Amino acid sequence: MTTTKISPSSIVVEVLRDDNYDDWSACMKSYMLAQDLWDFIEHTGLQEADYKALRRKNAAALHAIQVSCAPHMLSKIRSITSAKVAWDSLANLQQQHSPSHTEQSDEAESSEDDESQGSEQSDEAESSEDDESQGSGAVNGPLQTLYKYAHNGDWDAIKTYLSRYPNARKAKLKPYGGTALHVAAFSGHLRVVEELVKLMSVEELEIQDDQGHTALSIAAPVGIRKMAECLVSKNENLVTFVNAQKKIPLVEACLSNCKDMALYLYSVTPPEFLCQGNGHHGSYFLKCAISAQMLDIAFDFLHRCPRFATPTDELVLKSNALIRLSDMPEIFPSASRLAFWQQWIYSCIPMQSIVTTDDNFRINIPDQSPSESKNIILQVSSKLRGFAINLLAFLGIKQIYDLKKIHFYSDKILRCMCEYISNLDYEQYNKADVHVHGAFHNAVKNGMVEFIIEVIKACPQLMISVDDEYSRNLFMSSIANRQEKVFSLFYGLEAGRALFVSHGDSSGNTMLHLAAKLSPPSQLARISGAALQMQRELQWYKEVESIVDPRREDYRNKDYQTARELFTSDHKDLLVKGEKWMKRAATSCTVVGALIITIMFTAAFTVPGGNVQETGYPVFKDKKSFTVFIVADAVSLFSSSTSVLMFLGILTSRYAEEDFLKSLPTKLIIGLSMLFFSIAAMMVTFCAALIIMLDGRLQVIIPIVLLASIPVTLFMWLQFPLLVEIFVSTYGPGIFNRKMKRWSKSSTD
Repeated sequence: MTTTKISPSSIVVEVLRDDNYDDWSACMKSYMLAQDLWDFIEHTGLQEADYKALRRKNAAALHAIQVSCAPHMLSKIRSITSAKVAWDSLANLQQQHSPSHTEQSDEAESSEDDESQGSEQSDEAESSEDDESQGSGAVNGPLQTLYKYAHNGDWDAIKTYLSRYPNARKAKLKPYGGTALHVAAFSGHLRVVEELVKLMSVEELEIQDDQGHTALSIAAPVGIRKMAECLVSKNENLVTFVNAQKKIPLVEACLSNCKDMALYLYSVTPPEFLCQGNGHHGSYFLKCAISAQMLDIAFDFLHRCPRFATPTDELVLKSNALIRLSDMPEIFPSASRLAFWQQWIYSCIPMQSIVTTDDNFRINIPDQSPSESKNIILQVSSKLRGFAINLLAFLGIKQIYDLKKIHFYSDKILRCMCEYISNLDYEQYNKADVHVHGAFHNAVKNGMVEFIIEVIKACPQLMISVDDEYSRNLFMSSIANRQEKVFSLFYGLEAGRALFVSHGDSSGNTMLHLAAKLSPPSQLARISGAALQMQRELQWYKEVESIVDPRREDYRNKDYQTARELFTSDHKDLLVKGEKWMKRAATSCTVVGALIITIMFTAAFTVPGGNVQETGYPVFKDKKSFTVFIVADAVSLFSSSTSVLMFLGILTSRYAEEDFLKSLPTKLIIGLSMLFFSIAAMMVTFCAALIIMLDGRLQVIIPIVLLASIPVTLFMWLQFPLLVEIFVSTYGPGIFNRKMKRWSKSSTD
């Protein structure tokens, strides 16, 4: 391949090489000024309206630069169409070859591929007018290209780029004003971040984007701990930088629920910084840690600085750690709904294992083993531990362990807060009273029994306090929000019950009026079926009615309604829905029961094997399998008949309010139970008939018997939970604990 050489012109003494830029640029500038072309280099004085004339002058200036370059220099700018961009590109190349950039120049010239990559960057720089104007500076280069490399995590491309434009490492990139380090941290490219940190100075790591984020503030919500360790190891002050939203990196990690990152940042954030001034950063961090359920971190900080339980500064007047804790019933045992086997596992987990900082089960490795053997043991034990953790997670034990750990730390945090509150003097308590009062009534609405008891022990006067919205006391609010566990605390009082019973709210409603109102939708949704929802409403009304003075049952509120009238008006829609639900269930089950009656009645007179003509007795009447057949047939027939009668009783019921309390649920329990027995007995009848007919052919009998068990299993899976729920709701111990032990200081003798 032949190369066309460009001869030097009369414009300059010598064409541009790597070592004569200063002489060359001086000659070129004189020539440009003489030809009235220098305006295209400085971008000044371009006032001509004729686009063609401007284009012609730009071409003349660019041609003068091109013919004045050596071939290897021309190859670096041959694809550039702007005289200014070509001039600045050559200036950048000269800067790289200066003594202060000798090492970077050697790196850039070690491969011929860098030239082709430089051409691509020039093409991108010319693709838009904005890129040209931004990329023309001798400091930053085409920054959009750097943004792309940082976003994609291409360190080799970034390294080559920075060798040509070294100062671009601290340049702010559009659209957010962050550096390449910000972009790489946001995209989660650990290697790029580590390499850029090596190149940047301590001061350059403190550069903030348009929102006030440092690279550490960007990395915190990403959750890659090594990224934060790399940044903090070079500049420890990064943990104290506050962004435009007044958030520090530790808070960002908590808000993003990155626990591993939060643990590290908490360990390197100075406690005095969190507590300085009015303690805004400490208060905000504590609330965020509680919200993210990082309770071990929150407890450690609160144990060191208990005053952050109820801050009094103006920035967090409407919310604090105590109020945030009262809005999280899910982290307390009273909100847990574990099955009996889960409760057994929960009770067997030792509390001592929960205080460890490691969430996983530890496997201790002896330190005396040789290094190679130790590495092998570590690898094997790590895999075994991973297998054990996965197995425990599959069995549900790990989830129960995590739940108990949450309950353990929530109790510790609550006790720490209450201990601090109980030790406040009169003036301090008056300042914190608004927070304690609001948190207490939040806990009542959310059904947090543990929270209520501990706060009352710290502040006994809260027991008789009322909320700000409706002027309701502790037990009135529990009734209105259908928190049966909180209402059961009423039975733990030995004195002062009459005071609570006789109280009325701002609308003139008594406790019985509140029980007569319809439950909140969130509480009704916990109960399956409108009929059971109606039953639960009646149970609440009857329970409150039993503790109210009979003389106050006719008391009318401000709407001039008695409690009974209010119950009827509020529950008329639920009554209709409950009737429809019961009728649909009864109709469906009646059809199934009627079919079983027909089949079993016919099977009783068409026995397998037929009858003896002389006597009329069944042929196989002496076989044990025939006895099983006839008994199972009778059981199925009688139980299905009973089931149909019960469902007919439901269909013909009057559906009064009181019927939903006992009568209708009882009929439904009997009907479903009998229907289950009839289906099971029908399958037994079928299997017994097959055994008689096949006469011991087990290879056929066993698969058929297994298939026959499928309908019974499906019925149990689909209907048995509902049957159990109805039975427990109707005949179980109830939702109220009437045997509640004494718990309040005010109830002591």
